[in-house]
Amino acid sequence: MTDVKADARAEAFARRAVAHAAGQGQAAEILADFLASQAGKVLSGYMPMRSEIDPVPAMAAHRGPVGVPVILAKASPLRFREWSPGCRLVEGAFKALIPEEGAWVEPEVVIVPLLAWDARGYRLGYGGGFYDRTLDGLRSRGRVLAVGFAYAAQEVAEVPIDQFDQRLDAIVTEKGVTIFS
Repeated sequence: MTDVKADARAEAFARRAVAHAAGQGQAAEILADFLASQAGKVLSGYMPMRSEIDPVPAMAAHRGPVGVPVILAKASPLRFREWSPGCRLVEGAFKALIPEEGAWVEPEVVIVPLLAWDARGYRLGYGGGFYDRTLDGLRSRGRVLAVGFAYAAQEVAEVPIDQFDQRLDAIVTEKGVTIFS
């Protein structure tokens, strides 16, 4: 499975780069509209890296606390530090930008970055398992809404999965929203 996922990641990186070069259109606005019903809940977004689609405008529009993922250790769940527009960011693990300071928050809604996604609601990530561990832990403590955010071109026929992969509840792209049942 490791080789299968590695091959899928290489293809997905290339597909995402082409989509990114074309621009994300109204994707952030669609995401903000979708998240409007989650006002007051703690939201986790992310600071985009490389060719990831940018959720920051939707994060800034959220009416409620917003956190950004922080990697504390390899093979562990993510923690989330409170973020607000204009806060000072520093480089964290894997060169991801994180707030320099702020309270730790536990999200009720998680915007999940990805390399590829399929119609079943599965996503292909970077391979560290951070989001899968995190979603598993959050779900064991109660309901959390996992929202994939990606370019429509990142959809594939079938993402390779194993027993640790967590499904998304929805995916938002520049073409709209898909809810997975």
